[in-house]
Amino acid sequence: MQRREYLKTILAAGASLSASSAQPKATPPIVLYVDLVVDAAKEKEMLNAYHNTFRPAAVKFPGYIDLKIVKLRTVLQGSAPSGMNYRFQLTYQSEEARQKWVNSDVHKKVWPTIENTLTNKTNYTVLLCDAV
Repeated sequence: MQRREYLKTILAAGASLSASSAQPKATPPIVLYVDLVVDAAKEKEMLNAYHNTFRPAAVKFPGYIDLKIVKLRTVLQGSAPSGMNYRFQLTYQSEEARQKWVNSDVHKKVWPTIENTLTNKTNYTVLLCDAV
């Protein structure tokens, strides 16, 4: 009797494993890093825009996974881009989804609330990476 229960358990586990391995693997998301030089006199304005305008709009957009902004504390090794004091990190399900966000009317309205606080609105590092 006990042998039958063991056999059923083994067969059920094997079926579960083969079913999960048969599912297609999802494409890894993309992560965008933007190194910003925020004008010290506009730092509060930028943080307000990020928390109250930009982020609330971004989280509602299809394909959104995560968004963070961090303030550089110190460089422990190597060197940061010249003057960089904030790093923006955006994660989307795909580059196609991110492009839809970037080209949307909503993004065109909310990105300038961040960009207008930068010392140089056209010269900042933007890195597009694949999550692995």
